Amino acid sequence: MKAVPNLVNLITPAHEHEFEAAHGLPEALPDGEVQLWQGSPDARLLARQALHLDVIGGYFAVLLAWRAATSLYEGAGLAATGLALAGMLPFIGLACGLLAGIAWLMSRTTVYTITNRRIVMRVGIVLSITFNLPFAQIASAGWRQRGTGGDIVLSLSGSDRIAYLHLWPHVRPWQLKRTQPMLRGLRDAPAVAQLLAQALQQAEASRQSLPLRAVPLAPVASPARQPLPHAA
Repeated sequence: MKAVPNLVNLITPAHEHEFEAAHGLPEALPDGEVQLWQGSPDARLLARQALHLDVIGGYFAVLLAWRAATSLYEGAGLAATGLALAGMLPFIGLACGLLAGIAWLMSRTTVYTITNRRIVMRVGIVLSITFNLPFAQIASAGWRQRGTGGDIVLSLSGSDRIAYLHLWPHVRPWQLKRTQPMLRGLRDAPAVAQLLAQALQQAEASRQSLPLRAVPLAPVASPARQPLPHAA
């Protein structure tokens, strides 16, 4: 597994990844390797699922309701209560805006690539790091539906490990000891999962010189992960 650091210039976005041989890839693909899919996480899904913007917005709503109830209980009029709540709104808007901005930057600087041999993850806002995950090092993979999008979770084999903080938020939550990289916040998660399943199956059959067989993947409504074929 190979991690390639790459500095990101946020001031001049047209050249922020000038050292990449191709978009999202640290080097040109070798002969015989073909790019099957490339995409980025959706900023709204990242904000809601990785940064928990919905939960934080709900907390602020409860805080505003509590402040209004307390003010009215203490005898303040509607005008005074309204002014007190209005004074809190800029700070709430700033906090939510910062989280939304971070999610947008994460989405803008993240690129997931699937080839017929590996998965490449370019992540990071200020310091961009590219992780190459060969199919041979992917022990298993699964996908889960989350609202209008979904995630693809990867379990790695062997002794190689990636630090949780290096991957966050593109990692399965709370799996600190054996980190599991995750293609997060994909709008077209079922289609990408189907494509990845076929690529893993084809790579496994090629290594074992076995005939190919179709691997159907049906979308699920529950958050439970749907297994993909194992890759030895």
